[in-house]
Amino acid sequence: MESLNALLQGMGLMHLGAGQAIMLLVSLLLLWLAIAKKFEPLLLLPIGFGGLLSNIPEAGMALTALESLLAHHDAGQLAVIAAKLNCTPDVHAIKEALALALPSVQSQMENLAVDMGYTPGVLALFYKVAIGSGVAPLVIFMGVGAMTDFGPLLANPRTLLLGAAAQFGIFATVLGALTLNYFGLIAFTLPQAAAIGIIGGADGPTAIYLSGKLAPELLGAIAVAAYSYMALVPLIQPPIMRALTSEKERKIRMVQLRTVSKREKILFPVVLLMLVALLLPDAAPLLGMFCFGNLMRESGVVERLSDTVQNGLINIVTIFLGLSVGAKLVADKFLQPQTLGILLLGVIAFGIGTAAGVLMAKLLNLCSKNKINPLIGSAGVSAVPMAARVSNKVGLESDAQNFLLMHAMGPNVAGVIGSAIAAGVMLKYVLAM
Repeated sequence: MESLNALLQGMGLMHLGAGQAIMLLVSLLLLWLAIAKKFEPLLLLPIGFGGLLSNIPEAGMALTALESLLAHHDAGQLAVIAAKLNCTPDVHAIKEALALALPSVQSQMENLAVDMGYTPGVLALFYKVAIGSGVAPLVIFMGVGAMTDFGPLLANPRTLLLGAAAQFGIFATVLGALTLNYFGLIAFTLPQAAAIGIIGGADGPTAIYLSGKLAPELLGAIAVAAYSYMALVPLIQPPIMRALTSEKERKIRMVQLRTVSKREKILFPVVLLMLVALLLPDAAPLLGMFCFGNLMRESGVVERLSDTVQNGLINIVTIFLGLSVGAKLVADKFLQPQTLGILLLGVIAFGIGTAAGVLMAKLLNLCSKNKINPLIGSAGVSAVPMAARVSNKVGLESDAQNFLLMHAMGPNVAGVIGSAIAAGVMLKYVLAM
């Protein structure tokens, strides 16, 4: 009988909590969206599967050594940790003390747990290497740079302003999160508000990079929101675009783009990096990797490296990045009122960014001889190339011969640059406070 009882107690099903059950369903939903609906499958599939692995009871695949110690509930070990943190030997009190502790103290407690015989789970290790260090988003940005053509932006530099205007959604969302906190609706700190705001840039790697730096506890919700809304761009943007433009404006035909020389394409990433990094060093990691990837593409002398970055390397890193994000899809971090606020603010951020880009295009038309079709302003959010395709699709609805895709790629690429710069601004000023 005792053997049977021990067998039953060893089953994960016997330890399945309500929160874990809900998160397993959320993870299955993400897998369904990735497979059946093809919503950003390259990220949502590994994120969803990582969520499944993270919520298997007693497996501890997403737990750090310290979290495993706390889950074990050994009174003697809890007393040792509590004494180091000057708090009561209670799991809840220890977690609160750790949340307020300096990173150096948290690292000491993690090492102490390792000394006591606990080891981090495989997903926790993935997270530490891929996101905790910031490596994975940076490598993906390098790959994005290697796949990016700056030609449309260089051929029509005015579109840089459209990409810049679309970043207004980021800062508006930061204010929105702080407003929710001010009125006591949902509690958000300034670093959390900044991390949520970057969703408005429609740039998944940037959102993950900034969240890992400013609000790792919200990373799962922010990443899921960012990639889900990126997949929903064809549904979110068109109503806003039609509401802010007239039929006449949607029919505007733009002049043919000039041919951009190879020299311009080679010089641009170097000049861009030097100008931005010298003024805003905190933007250098993201923008530096992006420009390096683009330089490999445009130089034409390292085709093997460029091909590797565009294909093999970015694919491998995407797998580990997705699983690492899935490690944060655990009940105590995801099933919070903050998650609802993140989802709400995320869609508002997309809407504001789209509207700001369209309105900036209309403003430029007031003082310009060569008119810009306002529809390409919505491509200023950096969902590449989906936002540009949406601009083209809505334009074709009004004029079947008006192809806006290449024109829209200008603000689309500018949006990637803008989101990286916005992330640098957040890091510089939020961490300084």
